[in-house]
Amino acid sequence: MSLTKESKIYVAGHRGLVGSAIWNNLKKRGYTNLVGRTHAELDLTNQQAVRDFFDQECPNGVVLAAAFVGGIMANSLYRADFIMQNMLMQCNVIGESYRHGVDKLLFLGSTCIYPKNAPQPMKEDCLLTSPLEYTNEEYAIAKIAGLKMCESYNLQYGTNYIAVMPTNLYGPNDNFHLENSHVMPAMMRKVYLARLIHEGDWETIRRDLDRRPVEGINGSASHDTVITILSKYGISDNKVVLWGTGTPLREFLWSEDMADASVHVLLNVDFKDIIGIEKYSSVHYGAKTDGTVDRDHSAGRGGALPQLGEIRNCHINVGTGKEVTIRQLSEMVARATGFQGTIEFDASKPDGTMRKLIDVEKLHSLGWTHSVELEDGVARLFQWYKNEER
Repeated sequence: MSLTKESKIYVAGHRGLVGSAIWNNLKKRGYTNLVGRTHAELDLTNQQAVRDFFDQECPNGVVLAAAFVGGIMANSLYRADFIMQNMLMQCNVIGESYRHGVDKLLFLGSTCIYPKNAPQPMKEDCLLTSPLEYTNEEYAIAKIAGLKMCESYNLQYGTNYIAVMPTNLYGPNDNFHLENSHVMPAMMRKVYLARLIHEGDWETIRRDLDRRPVEGINGSASHDTVITILSKYGISDNKVVLWGTGTPLREFLWSEDMADASVHVLLNVDFKDIIGIEKYSSVHYGAKTDGTVDRDHSAGRGGALPQLGEIRNCHINVGTGKEVTIRQLSEMVARATGFQGTIEFDASKPDGTMRKLIDVEKLHSLGWTHSVELEDGVARLFQWYKNEER
């Protein structure tokens, strides 16, 4: 069943980087019957709370954009949290979506699901072909489980749950907290603060720390305390030290582009379109004489039927198909922020995966391509960040 502009759509994670962009994209398209809950209002790891929410709201569509996320440092420190928190959220939301007969669900994963040494660019079919990158293994396993949940519910119960795997995202409402942010916002904030220290603009530095404290240190801390805590993260007068060698290649997608791709898939792409079987539902369950499909719990048990063959890797890569080195990215950030100091790389720290470029042929075949190029996007992100500081 297709979603209409009257359909109630629940966006889990509607205040986050992608969730907020999806929310705004839906509203611009005229889908205004949207439901969102902050983490304080609804803990998605609490099964009973999630069930109560679905009992109350009964959404027609669900976008699962909520996740426990972070960069290399956070992934290394909080390994148990990354697998457990994400698994709990996914199990609760997907399980209750099925229990409440949700017509369409969109699950957002990550391209870290792919093996560390996967052939480049990475096609959807390289999933589970060799070991994962160790530093984000737990998060990747959780996301693999999520996309497999969607795939398995579709095969067993005839649901219409689609999983999209975005590349590295950046954009408005990004996470700039130095303890657990991703590479671009962390880099941008470090470079900006190093510039401000050099310029002696302590009013802006303190305002920045009040908005986003670092290890509990805010703008009211002494000058020496601020300098000490920032130096811990490689930030000093006109100089920034970044982790790794600067040679890894990364692909980046503007979050509002990701939102547009997500909404395009949510509204226009069905499971049968992805697996290329037009009569998937009738083959799998058998159409009734009135044209409806039998979706009781006993139908289709046993996974993919012989008539369908083996069905796997039904997720969709979402990205640009373009990449830059981390060093090139740092140069773009320096240009956007007006930084004229020194950027160094600490090769004793981990690089993570050396290359992560995805193949976006499936996405293009489904009717969507990106519009924001990286250099322009970096400049836009810095303007957003500066506006937030005012």
